[in-house]
Amino acid sequence: MEDSVVAVKKKENTFEQLNRVDVSKFTEKKGQFNYLSWAYAVRELLKVCPDATWEVHLFDNADGTKKPYMKDETGAYVQVSVDVNGIVRTQVHPVLDHRNAPIDNPTSFQINTSIQRCLAKAIALHGLGLYIFAGEDLPEADPIDAKQAEELNALADKIKDKKLRDGVYNAVSQGKVDASNFEACKEQCNKIIKEEKENG
Repeated sequence: MEDSVVAVKKKENTFEQLNRVDVSKFTEKKGQFNYLSWAYAVRELLKVCPDATWEVHLFDNADGTKKPYMKDETGAYVQVSVDVNGIVRTQVHPVLDHRNAPIDNPTSFQINTSIQRCLAKAIALHGLGLYIFAGEDLPEADPIDAKQAEELNALADKIKDKKLRDGVYNAVSQGKVDASNFEACKEQCNKIIKEEKENG
């Protein structure tokens, strides 16, 4: 009886235990999102749950053979399940290129990369690094147009502080300013210019 209570408690606490693991030092920035490498995800998972297992799902080919991805009119997909202490969580992931665009006819390398990405996300469903993926499914804001970029650069030209001025130039050139924060950035530039004038 005592063993079964301990087992239940272990299952209940595994998510919290994995969710407490700080994996921020292992993340990489790609585009506007942070990613956790599958290798670090597996290592940190097995440190806490050494008996964890995972499965890459196979799909039927027309000729009766199996392949590690499925394809329909929307693109190609892979699927991975991770078993932690008897709890199985499954993740489906599209096969994407380096720009996160769907690939119609993926290569074996692209399929393998998507499987590893899917594995990291399936592990995250158990708590490990789940916070990294927060916001990933939110729609991207529209980029600013050339006229808006010129407007911000013209404002930056008026900023005396080189560090602040270069910060605006870099934010515009690196696409960090978009439709969602354009007005706030413009307002901040005008505020800096005004303060610099007032302070001589």
